[in-house]
Amino acid sequence: MRIAVYAGSFNPLHIGHLAIMRYLTGDMGFDMVYLVVSPKNPIKDTVSADTGRERYEAAVAAVSRHPELKVRVDDIELGMPEPQYTIRTLDALAAREPDNSFTFVLGADNLANIRRWRDYGRILSDFGVVVYPRKGYDMAALRAGLMAECGKPAKQAPVAGQDGVRIRPDNGIYKIMLMEEAPMVDISSSELRAAFAAGIDASAYLM
Repeated sequence: MRIAVYAGSFNPLHIGHLAIMRYLTGDMGFDMVYLVVSPKNPIKDTVSADTGRERYEAAVAAVSRHPELKVRVDDIELGMPEPQYTIRTLDALAAREPDNSFTFVLGADNLANIRRWRDYGRILSDFGVVVYPRKGYDMAALRAGLMAECGKPAKQAPVAGQDGVRIRPDNGIYKIMLMEEAPMVDISSSELRAAFAAGIDASAYLM
């Protein structure tokens, strides 16, 4: 099966996440979405790893409210040692399910910063990514810039990126698909958390 791996803190899941998952198994033709709840982002420091299991259970409950979805909530990262780099998660999924193919899902904002990610060249060439739009980011231009790297020598030495995350060019063919017609929902989990903290009822935006 073709599996779209959609990872994040999902704190909480909202209608923007729902729209992306529906688009992945609809217009993009993926057989299934694996919603991978991450205990902690290795680059960002916005969520506590201690809440990982709680967020996983909340995600299971949210997905269960939409039985039409082809989505499986996966806790694979909750059992992995820190840091939970994306390449390690993808490798673990591929080892666990060798008959499936995995493609990573990320927003255009993350594509703009993917050179900071551990072994980003392998993510793009060995697995590939599918990118959803984010306000203020030109997905096509970001893709073009990364695709231009494919001709760089594979023997180029690794370099250290910000926060010490190793990055490297890769001469493999990058697989970068764009969700050009996907709906752009201008809502974020952090905005919802802020609204609830302020006593504002934002439950209509929850998944």
